[in-house]
Amino acid sequence: MGGPLAGLRVLDFSSVLMGPYATQTLGDYGADIIKVEPPEGDIVRQLGPTRHDGMGAVYLNINRSKRSIALDLKTEGGREAALRLAETVDVLVTNVRPRAMERLGLGYAALQARNPRLIYAALVGFDQTGPYADRPAYDDLIQGGACIPHSFTRAGMRPAYVPAAVADRIVGLSAVNAILAAVVERDRSGQGQKVEVPMFETMVSMILGDHMGGLTYDPPLDKGGYARHLSPDRRPYQTKDGHVCALIYNDGHWNRFYAAIGQPEMPAANPKFATFAARSRNINEVYAEVGRIMLTRTTAEWLKLFEEADIPALPMHSYESVMEDPHLTATGFFRRVEHPTEGAIYQMAVPAKFSRTAAEPGHMPPRLGADGPAVLAEAGFGADEIAALAENGALRTGE
Repeated sequence: MGGPLAGLRVLDFSSVLMGPYATQTLGDYGADIIKVEPPEGDIVRQLGPTRHDGMGAVYLNINRSKRSIALDLKTEGGREAALRLAETVDVLVTNVRPRAMERLGLGYAALQARNPRLIYAALVGFDQTGPYADRPAYDDLIQGGACIPHSFTRAGMRPAYVPAAVADRIVGLSAVNAILAAVVERDRSGQGQKVEVPMFETMVSMILGDHMGGLTYDPPLDKGGYARHLSPDRRPYQTKDGHVCALIYNDGHWNRFYAAIGQPEMPAANPKFATFAARSRNINEVYAEVGRIMLTRTTAEWLKLFEEADIPALPMHSYESVMEDPHLTATGFFRRVEHPTEGAIYQMAVPAKFSRTAAEPGHMPPRLGADGPAVLAEAGFGADEIAALAENGALRTGE
């Protein structure tokens, strides 16, 4: 039957990370994703190690389940080709700044006139009604504006960014939610609409969901912040020979933990450990005490103890060791596949599973422009038209 989104057709004008991550997710779920790139290609093609120019590792990990067409939208032929393609799709996704899309003649009003059922999803940096509307937005900037570096300082560390493009990916998944909500509504009403998903507001909403704290109230009860998340000792525990990630959280966990290490009288004997509320009030001291205890055994010994005591724990993986994790190995999460031009590569499985409509990657990450002629032919372009677009430089065929 194909994935659950089989039959949904998406025109993808997005680039770099946020939009492509969203459209890859839609593609993995079965949608037909047509990735529209400039003649020089999406810049993310150059990121990370690569065997061939334009096929870098970061590109390979966020652009599967898509087909590529390379159009020069600054030419009349390229722009008209994009408009005609937009007439044939259900959804258009862009993270190009709205004014730039308007200058290209690809704003919502122009496309809605050509396709009234179109869902036009604009992934923007900031809500377009505010003073930041026209500013550029990148993951680092949005992390800073959404209080992530501040959270590190509240935990007693130097301000820092999370060493991953978390804003791009979180907002990309938020866009998937918004797009699918609009598709459901369109299937009821018969009418398309524009959907805007802003990075700044989405990330502030996520981070302050944890850390708004006493600022929730008027007047404020404190300066915000969730104490457990901000504890300087909330980190992987050091063991005799490495580190382990464990969360001793509820009363049952604490009772079983102390019983397992031969101190069953704890935590009842210590008021700071006796209840969830008490531990929350004294979280720094609680985490520090556990940290001292963890130094007494090896990582393997602790993982065995935690498993037997039914206490949540995992190894602290490296990028290399996680690829050999026994659970991920058993579930086939990392899959060795043959790319038609890049040879053997590893792909990660689609995390979500559907009982009837299996979600699997539909296409290998494409070479630049590899699918252009076929995509145009499906949209009704004749062979002479396609040849003319290529000859005039509006279409790069990937040959």
